[in-house]
Amino acid sequence: MKKTFERRALLAHLSRSAAALALCSLFGSSPGQRPVPTPLAPRFDNYPFTLGVASGMPRPASVVLWTRLAPRPLDQGGGLPPRPLVVRWELADDENFGRLVTSGEQLALPEHGHSVHVQVEGLESGRMFFYRFLCGDAVSPIGRTRTAPAEDAPVQRLRFALASCQHYEQGHYAAHREIASRDLDFVLFVGDYIYESSHPSFMVRRHEGPPPTRLEAFRRRHATYKLDHDLRAAHAAHPWILTWDDHEVENDYAGEHSRFGGDPQHFLRRRAAAYKAYFEHLPIAPERAPVGPAMRIHDRYSWGRLAELWTLDGRQYRSPQACPEDGPVRGGRVLTDCAAMAEVGRSVFGTEQEQWLESGLHTSTRTWKLLAQASQLSSWGVDTPLGRSVYSDAWDGYPAARERLLRGMADAGLRDVIALGGDVHRHVAAQLRLASNDPASPIVASEFVTSSITSRGLPGVATALIRAANPDLLHARGDERGYAMIDLRPQQARCEFRATAFPVAEQARLHTQAAFVVESGRAGVQRDV
Repeated sequence: MKKTFERRALLAHLSRSAAALALCSLFGSSPGQRPVPTPLAPRFDNYPFTLGVASGMPRPASVVLWTRLAPRPLDQGGGLPPRPLVVRWELADDENFGRLVTSGEQLALPEHGHSVHVQVEGLESGRMFFYRFLCGDAVSPIGRTRTAPAEDAPVQRLRFALASCQHYEQGHYAAHREIASRDLDFVLFVGDYIYESSHPSFMVRRHEGPPPTRLEAFRRRHATYKLDHDLRAAHAAHPWILTWDDHEVENDYAGEHSRFGGDPQHFLRRRAAAYKAYFEHLPIAPERAPVGPAMRIHDRYSWGRLAELWTLDGRQYRSPQACPEDGPVRGGRVLTDCAAMAEVGRSVFGTEQEQWLESGLHTSTRTWKLLAQASQLSSWGVDTPLGRSVYSDAWDGYPAARERLLRGMADAGLRDVIALGGDVHRHVAAQLRLASNDPASPIVASEFVTSSITSRGLPGVATALIRAANPDLLHARGDERGYAMIDLRPQQARCEFRATAFPVAEQARLHTQAAFVVESGRAGVQRDV
């Protein structure tokens, strides 16, 4: 807590304007261009904490707390005037806040949507805490969070929910209601937190407007999702660790390239707006705020000596999909003959991130190595009379990048690597081999992929064809929605696939679709009987 108190002492000696200038700098803006207005002493006509509270990025001595003031969240500026607001935050040992651990004040600035990101440092490791925000006469809901264990702690268990793909229009968030009620260390969300697009054939409830392209529209889209009470409950119940996929910006985008082609600078303006709104609505450290269209989301987390987790970015540095179709829409498509896919230099993570991950895997001394990325790493192409058909936006469309990743694991002699993914809207348990689906090729890692929270999956016939063509898939079902429950212990990792029917009804209950285990020291998944 020493650093927290030092920071509070420093801010106490700054004027409100100077504090605002410093905060603007943290958020990657250019505050020197105009004076900062005097902060308001607010009196709210409407409750300002409509979007709830959240925490994330749990470290052994720190955690990030988040909220956003928005009394009318779908209005311009969240229904607030363009003036700074002083927000107080409190962290306590108990939910009655009788044993306050630390507290402070921060300015909620209009240029950042009146969002608040507090990185609370100097905390005791491996502890649960409660937190809240206060502004004027309004008090936020109470959130619960925890710090990670000390890096050298002999941790015996880690439990987390793996989730992705929560298309608001295609169902309700019953999975988040169950996640909120479970005893978890954190939630790991691996992409498609919002959807920029609609599909009228599967609409259960509606987005607030057309596909967003500018900042205010992306803010409204995020607010629509946060207004769901089950999603807010899951955020308030547990800290979250996040990475993204494509729908946070635009379906199938790759690096600076839009699926609709056109001027990359035009697309980068959209990406900048999307990244900024993403940051403003999630518990991400202030130092990770985007600068224009760039934002670092890949990161590393530890859970004592039990596990190390890498969150990976498969969009910002991705090579464009190979063999794009001539026409107005590019992006991913099904291909049977495209030599360009095998080009060695093509990458999902980009060279720098690939090297960073390889170095981390080779030097990790923890029992389990977890790779959190957006999609399904194992092959899921289908054999046809014209050859094997693959989807060019999937890992199958980047075979050299996949081979580099798995070859690095094999060369290092790693056996306890588990790839965790989402995106494909199906529960998957798979073996990861150097040569996909070749029983003579060694298994070098294991894979669990979660189904979607709500987004529609492939029909049963299509999924059956995928299973038949890929014997490395021990389990693959796309007819049900849900999440994966991951339970790590020193000797075993267990994945329980929780599921319910599509479309997800508001009062749906989930069941266990299947469960699989990975034994420590032995790469590969086994059915849990």
